[in-house]
Amino acid sequence: MAKKLTPSKINTFLLFKLPSAFFSGVRLKEITEEAATVSVKHRWINQNPFKSLYWATQGMASELATGVLVIQEIENSGEKISMLVRSQKGTFTKKATGRINFVCNDGAKVKAAIEEAVKTGEGQSLILFAEGFDASGESVSNFEYEWGIKLRKKK
Repeated sequence: MAKKLTPSKINTFLLFKLPSAFFSGVRLKEITEEAATVSVKHRWINQNPFKSLYWATQGMASELATGVLVIQEIENSGEKISMLVRSQKGTFTKKATGRINFVCNDGAKVKAAIEEAVKTGEGQSLILFAEGFDASGESVSNFEYEWGIKLRKKK
């Protein structure tokens, strides 16, 4: 039985393994089998010269929203599977100020890719989306991540 991923466990992981994300205020707020929400608040430490959320901070939050779904499904599979971002694309549509929530609803796509990798033993590529919303619900940015996954060779 896989350990249940929780926001608390992931946020502690950020502190020790991804301190730049942690100190920028990136936090996992919610995770289910279908979706993940990552939140970050515009502050002095993560701002750009235009007094909005720095693009790289938005990238860290959006990558976590997609990647945590992959991590969760790998843990649920019980298999040794590696994961890697192969490419990333971001679009910025509005100045990001205040609290921004990045949402990825691609859990089913992740589950299918992991199942296929386990079944065939072949690496898989999947594209996951995360969109950032401000407090009024308006989209401020959206990101696309191509994740590569593959079974690790058994020794």
